[in-house]
Amino acid sequence: MSDIILFDYWRSSASYRVRIALNLKGIAYQAVPTDLLTRQQKAPDYVARNPQGLVPMLHIDGHDLSQSLAIIDYLDATRPEPRLIPADPAARAAMLARAMIIIADIHPVNNLRMLHYLKNEMGQDQGAIDSWYRHWIAEGFVALEALAPESGLFGGDAPDLTDVCLVPQVANARRFDLDMTPYPRLSRIDAQLQDIPAFAAAHPERVKPA
Repeated sequence: MSDIILFDYWRSSASYRVRIALNLKGIAYQAVPTDLLTRQQKAPDYVARNPQGLVPMLHIDGHDLSQSLAIIDYLDATRPEPRLIPADPAARAAMLARAMIIIADIHPVNNLRMLHYLKNEMGQDQGAIDSWYRHWIAEGFVALEALAPESGLFGGDAPDLTDVCLVPQVANARRFDLDMTPYPRLSRIDAQLQDIPAFAAAHPERVKPA
């Protein structure tokens, strides 16, 4: 049994990112499903280790790491091959700017906590919630499409952090019936990435608990 443990939820896009990164780096890990719908992430023993009570959390090298970007940055620093975050400062800044469109702009307003708040506290029906979800993905995808390369991946010949973040977000977009026609470059990149075994193995339907 691996001493690297990933606490995740199969449909969490942040967890999906970390699964992809672990797979790309060939890091074996034990998965511990943490069901957000039954609030297992709020259990006292979990919150004692991760005060935010969110997934993913990766136990590695004696550390309990949270937040997908921080986890992937740690993996890149300690297990740098293949590199997902460029070492060159300018390239690193450009790549992080692209990735943060998803991590910081799209995802936070569309995560499960936000959707529950819209429904339970704000009284919005499912149609309004779905419209909200699509709106914020589209806002980010317009910019990301403009930044996408005409050929190859965001990382060139090999995936980088932007690619790792893109695939889970496109999966969410399709789940909420966002029309992907305006984003041909993002669609092409997503299709290329789906052919990479590390991405395919991390797909929610592949890790969904029985």
